Amino acid sequence: MRLGTIVLAAGKSTRMKTAIPKVLHRLAGKPIIEYVLEAVSPLSDLPPVVVVGYQGEEVQKALGERAQFAFQEPQLGTAHAVAQTQPLLEGKVEAVLITYADMPLVTRETLLALYEAQKHNPGPLSLLTFSSQNSRGFGRIVRNSKGEVQAIVEEAVASPEQLSIQELNVGLYCVRADWLWDTLPRITLSQKGEYFLTDLVALAVKEGLEVKTVSLADPVEAIGINHRAHLAEAEAVLRERINTHWMLEGVTILDPQSTYIEADVYLGQDTVIYPNTYLQGKTVIGQSCTIGPNTLIRDSQIGSKCQIVFSVVERAVLEDEVDVGPFAHLRQGAHLARGVHMGNFGEVKNSYLGPGTKMGHFSYIGDATIGAGVNIGAGTITCNYDGEKKNPTEVGDGAFIGSDTMLVAPVKLGEGARTGAGAVVTKDIPPHCLAVGVPARVIRKFKETGG
Repeated sequence: MRLGTIVLAAGKSTRMKTAIPKVLHRLAGKPIIEYVLEAVSPLSDLPPVVVVGYQGEEVQKALGERAQFAFQEPQLGTAHAVAQTQPLLEGKVEAVLITYADMPLVTRETLLALYEAQKHNPGPLSLLTFSSQNSRGFGRIVRNSKGEVQAIVEEAVASPEQLSIQELNVGLYCVRADWLWDTLPRITLSQKGEYFLTDLVALAVKEGLEVKTVSLADPVEAIGINHRAHLAEAEAVLRERINTHWMLEGVTILDPQSTYIEADVYLGQDTVIYPNTYLQGKTVIGQSCTIGPNTLIRDSQIGSKCQIVFSVVERAVLEDEVDVGPFAHLRQGAHLARGVHMGNFGEVKNSYLGPGTKMGHFSYIGDATIGAGVNIGAGTITCNYDGEKKNPTEVGDGAFIGSDTMLVAPVKLGEGARTGAGAVVTKDIPPHCLAVGVPARVIRKFKETGG
């Protein structure tokens, strides 16, 4: 049975009080709708059809070619939204799975169970339900004395007796495609001026057809995002899922409640994560690292056996056995080779530090290429900006830069070159030479085998 999938994403969501589409708000580093697409795409025989309306161009731009799009204008309810997908799906699939873009916690396994139920259902429709004393505004599942589904009653129009029903409609359906297209035009306009998809149940029952239900194993999957409090609630669930996954994969997380790992992060086994750590974007961290406490790493590549403490790392690369911090800042383009030490209150931007280089403390390195085994003294500054453009600094292998040295770019220090404390280097220093003063001048040349 070929399956098509529909993701409803046309609503304006005034309760979010936002200038951007609700489904593009982020959870654990990704837009809400991304989680829904990841769940439905492996099940669908065609690219999912996303129904957009309010700011639909923004949603379309965010998803690109991963989905087909149907536009709902005006927005006249869920049944009207599904009807807009008919030209894209009719005659191409035998069943249609209908989901909502603001329900990011529903898993692929749950949707698969719903699809499997419909494949074995002689009737045209299967739907997802769950039981809870907290209705969260969901419609009630009304059954007859035989336990057969008769209707879905929306909370706003339910009687006191119906409000006491604890079986709730999640709002996710799997429907036989030919019956769906034939039945949608028979749904009548509600008192609210909308066409409701829930009316499909009553129409099926009226025809004497079976409506099957699948019980949701974990009620948290039914959490939909209607306002910012729901957003925070879903974020907490995702954080628990992500942290549990990595702990089961061999990562130690000392305090999961204060550890924030986004969905696209990868962690190697035997890495230890200390509290108040934020791992964001497409960060990759190798094996046997120690990260945190109080550390933020975003879109960075971290090798194995690294240590990063009380620091911020953004769009940087650290090779194996690098230690950073406390209170260090690695900015975009920073690349620390194997065995580099970067101590407290240092900053590196768009620069390469070669293997074994030591940058102890209170230094800024920007737009520089630093060789292997270089010692960067406390207070060293690359003066890389001349007011108009950024200029490069090059430091050769084995150089020794004295404390409070200013390297006024563009400038080159040769292999084994040295500067005295407080030097202001405005001209290139040849290999194995010592320069001191303001401006720095060469006062001594060393033998290449040692100073």
